[in-house]
Amino acid sequence: MSAEFEHCIRCTLCVENCPVFKVNPAYPGPKQAGPDSERFRLSGEGSVDEWIKLCTQCKRCEVACPYGVNPAETILKAQLKYSDEHGKAPVNLLFANNHYLGILGSLFAPIANLTTKLWITKKFFNLTGIATYLSFPKFYFRSLSKGRGTKNKGGQPKVVFFHGCFLNNNQPALGRAMIELLTGLGIEVVIPRQICCGLPALGNGDKATARRMAKKNTRILTGYIDKGYDVIYACTSCGLTLMHDYPGILEIPGADKLAENVYNIHEYILKLIEDGQIAPEFQPVKRHIAYHVPCHLRAAGQGYPAANLLRRIPELKLTVLDDNCCGLSGSYGFKLKNAPTAIKLGQAAAKAITDSGAEAFISDCGACRMQLGHFSKLPALDPSEILLEALGKAR
Repeated sequence: MSAEFEHCIRCTLCVENCPVFKVNPAYPGPKQAGPDSERFRLSGEGSVDEWIKLCTQCKRCEVACPYGVNPAETILKAQLKYSDEHGKAPVNLLFANNHYLGILGSLFAPIANLTTKLWITKKFFNLTGIATYLSFPKFYFRSLSKGRGTKNKGGQPKVVFFHGCFLNNNQPALGRAMIELLTGLGIEVVIPRQICCGLPALGNGDKATARRMAKKNTRILTGYIDKGYDVIYACTSCGLTLMHDYPGILEIPGADKLAENVYNIHEYILKLIEDGQIAPEFQPVKRHIAYHVPCHLRAAGQGYPAANLLRRIPELKLTVLDDNCCGLSGSYGFKLKNAPTAIKLGQAAAKAITDSGAEAFISDCGACRMQLGHFSKLPALDPSEILLEALGKAR
């Protein structure tokens, strides 16, 4: 680690690309929070700078760095150290166990959906440090995992779908539409028994829980890889966690094999088209769509595969917007103390969407769709929904 952060030449490109630094004067930016402060951390000094928790882990600093320094990972380790030394607030403990909250929410979906709308519930949430400017996503009793272990036959090639928590509990219909998209293209899809990727736990200071989840997922998914399956994901944050954090900060045995066989759903479809394995016939879609690129898709370093796919659709006007972070960043924006930062960033990103003149917007990230749908008041879609429309299978 010391050799890595010493590569920093203090060019401040990371600071210029940091969304939090732009709107919150309490945060000194990734250069000071990362490489500059790491020299003091190595001496064994205790953690005293609470502002370290203001980093959203959007990883824009790492994308911007011209020398391969990983400020976000350095900051994440400092955040974990701070949590170990100062304890975790109740709100952090709550969001670290988001997977289990999702299971309960789906099990009692009607009650959960009604309860979260009540003013007294929102008052209680505020008292416990949870922000309520954004409505909580609905839960569905028939979650996507209800079909786990089943095969949706398409043919070859064959994939195992890591759906993540949001699709499973909050947008299962979209998850089923994605499966329909894949099987319609002749791809066999298997939904395995799986658990949260662990990112909520990692981002809320609970590395032990994150490692436990990562070990279970790695064991399950590499088992399918050994049987000839590729692994695909739809949530960009889940995907980045599987590829980057499992073999990296979490040091999970076998995670390198997993990382080498993981694909974004649109990246995978594009790969099959370019390899000549499938040849979908897209019908014209006469719409103007803005594409908000999620930060974690940029950080994955695989380009913008959904945009490349959508450009193949006749008559579709696509405006790509990749300059802004939505600000929600998973559970970050749902914390009351972070709400002002999340709101400012969300409003700026939503303005870029509305200024484009688009009639709707897409994003690969469920959190981005929630946040920017709220501020822009425009229909928020996943790229897969436009692809289904172009294939004559609109929901």
